[in-house]
Amino acid sequence: MSEPSASAPAPPFRWAVRVYWEDTDAGGVVYHAGYVRFLERARTEWMRALGIDQSALRQSTGLAFMVRDMQIDFLKPALLDDELSVTVEVKERRAASILFTQTITNLDGSCLIRAQVRVACVDLERMRPAPIPAGLIT
Repeated sequence: MSEPSASAPAPPFRWAVRVYWEDTDAGGVVYHAGYVRFLERARTEWMRALGIDQSALRQSTGLAFMVRDMQIDFLKPALLDDELSVTVEVKERRAASILFTQTITNLDGSCLIRAQVRVACVDLERMRPAPIPAGLIT
């Protein structure tokens, strides 16, 4: 009898983005807050890919995910018209929060940004942490 093999970790979720004028400063370099938007959009698209409609979740449960903590390493700049890839991976899941590791790379594979982002599941009426509903994100 053969032993069951350990399954390989799932590849990170990837979301493509292009840098537009609105993302840059006067020199055509992505403004630091632009990277935060790219990271947020990738996490939102990751949830959509899992079949999670955040508006429906909020309406049916009164819950939403909010950034609790963020650590970003700015390694290299992104420039106007660059095509970027933003990754999302779950590093840790707790009862009421998820820790993500995220990267932003350019087409040649150079890592521009490394980030760790913890989001908390929050009861919007009380503005307090709440357990992530069972089966929502495994």
